[in-house]
Amino acid sequence: SGKAVLFGRKGTLGKPLYVEGQLWAVDTMYFLTYSNRLLEKFSYYQFLAFNWAPYITHTAIPSVVASEIVACYFPIPPLEEQAKIVDYLDNGCASLDTILDKTRSSIEEYKKLKQAVITQAVTKGVRGKREMKDSGVEWIGEIPAEWSVAKAKYCVTITHGSDPKTEGSIPVYGSGAESFKTCGEYKEGPTVLIGRKGATLHIPHYIEGKYWNVDTAFDVKAKNNFSLPYYYYLATSFDYKFYIAQTTLPGMTQSNYYNMFLPLPTFPEQEEIVNYLDAKCAEIDGLIAKKEQLVRELESYKKSLIYEVVTGKREV
Repeated sequence: SGKAVLFGRKGTLGKPLYVEGQLWAVDTMYFLTYSNRLLEKFSYYQFLAFNWAPYITHTAIPSVVASEIVACYFPIPPLEEQAKIVDYLDNGCASLDTILDKTRSSIEEYKKLKQAVITQAVTKGVRGKREMKDSGVEWIGEIPAEWSVAKAKYCVTITHGSDPKTEGSIPVYGSGAESFKTCGEYKEGPTVLIGRKGATLHIPHYIEGKYWNVDTAFDVKAKNNFSLPYYYYLATSFDYKFYIAQTTLPGMTQSNYYNMFLPLPTFPEQEEIVNYLDAKCAEIDGLIAKKEQLVRELESYKKSLIYEVVTGKREV
């Protein structure tokens, strides 16, 4: 109990914690105790400004050795000045954290808006008010009266991925992630990559050009009179919870995807929806990018503020 500073021993490193009250630390954390020359909260701010990189061993699980950290030299002002610095940084960081929290919340709201815009467009169209009918599919709901509903197997072909055998410069993709390595084999896009297994299998990707996919992702091609970009936007809206097998590693099968019912407007209207969503999503992505840039700038400023104050480069 009391006040404590902790930092990671292995795993997630470089993110110290300041805790007041009772606590218990497992063996992936170091627990620091202090002499009466150092305030715990001041030390916490010092560790926030500390350059951890030279002390992290990049083994299978990144780790740091406590003896190397405590052997480092830290500037220690008088206790009275430490207290003033803590008060100054508490106030300054609280103001920055408030702005950061609001900005991050705004980013999440924009992401929700983007998804709502996509789902509305692919299931209701973009032509304004029109006669509707029940699709008979829960996640789709009502669709325009002139649309139909069809199983995906009549609209697309879905192919398994595999491990590459040669080295090269072709990007390799898995479930719900950016390319994570390169190889020599390739398939020709465009394609939509959809997850087969993994925690991020619900995140599809639209890929153009040459690519390769491993077995955690399926690749999708469109059949005649069906728009592949339209399928991509549909895939962001699928109700995966209804299909995913809740095993140790969540999974989807080829049959799951093939037997999904899809809303089916005419091909010209599919293209109309895609053009609308390309423009609308680019607009929302631009707003998200600005907010994310603000977050990076605020985090950088906060880090430099802490560094300058705990090292005496800025008076308080």
